[in-house]
Amino acid sequence: MTDFHQNFNLFLDGIEISRQQANRSEQMQIHSHAGEGGIRRLVPRPDIEVIISDFTLHRNRKMPVATETAMVELNFCLQGTREISVEGVQYEFVPGRCSLQLINEVKVEFEFNENEPYLMLGIGIPIVTFHHYMEAIDGERAVDFFRLLNQRSFKIFQGTTDPAASVTLQRVIQLAQSSGTKNFEIECRVLELLSMAFQSFLVEDPSKHRKLPHHDRQKIQEARDIMLERMTDPPTLIELSRMIGLNDCKLKTGFKALYGTTVFGYLREKRLEKAFQLLQQGTLNVTETSHAVGYSNSSYFSEAFRDKYGVNPGKIIHHSSILLGANR
Repeated sequence: MTDFHQNFNLFLDGIEISRQQANRSEQMQIHSHAGEGGIRRLVPRPDIEVIISDFTLHRNRKMPVATETAMVELNFCLQGTREISVEGVQYEFVPGRCSLQLINEVKVEFEFNENEPYLMLGIGIPIVTFHHYMEAIDGERAVDFFRLLNQRSFKIFQGTTDPAASVTLQRVIQLAQSSGTKNFEIECRVLELLSMAFQSFLVEDPSKHRKLPHHDRQKIQEARDIMLERMTDPPTLIELSRMIGLNDCKLKTGFKALYGTTVFGYLREKRLEKAFQLLQQGTLNVTETSHAVGYSNSSYFSEAFRDKYGVNPGKIIHHSSILLGANR
């Protein structure tokens, strides 16, 4: 079996990156005639590869790559829009989105636009490692690479990058820029990102959605939409139950069954996620952000934000400005 790192080598060679190693950590620059910038390759252990792409091409480019061995790749797009074509099907990668790709031996065509800055982070692992992660402690494995593919050569799951993942992404990029970073620091954060993606795309239990009658589920989804629309001035639980025509007991139990938390616990999470997005944009300070998502007390907001993401909200503004400045 071909080493899964070779799939990345084919991509690097195709985009005209000067590399010295086949499967080792390395900072690589793009050829000056092809573009500007480069790619940081990190191999914290033999069965994990991390690629941080930060470049701009001088011209439009379509780049075919035929993968040589099966692998799983988790990709985060932070800047720049690109497309890939797999067996005639187009997939778009846009900022703020992540994708989990199951890749067997397949022909992929990458499309990049001229003069468009790209910042992307990809994590690759071989199938044996993927299966190891999917096993329960008793040895049972409910999620299997080949069953998920169902005799196809490619499958993709796409979604919005979770704010918690964005914090970890920023940390990985910062660590990659430091020559003193240890492998275990990169590995720990990569496993956090893989865990969040696997939980979101592969492990989430769909049975909880079947426990509720269809009518109740619709009403509870309506309640969720109202809370999100009125994030800064939410109704009380009694008011909400009257608005959707469902008694408060059914609302409370049904909401917990459908979303895994209470109505106001859910609101709190969405407020903090919205705050994270606003802070990343860098147009509001911490106090303005706290008010924008419904917190009247900025100190209480900062405490809640720190409890959820492990950093002070002001740090997000600072880190985002550094990343934006580095890509201008």
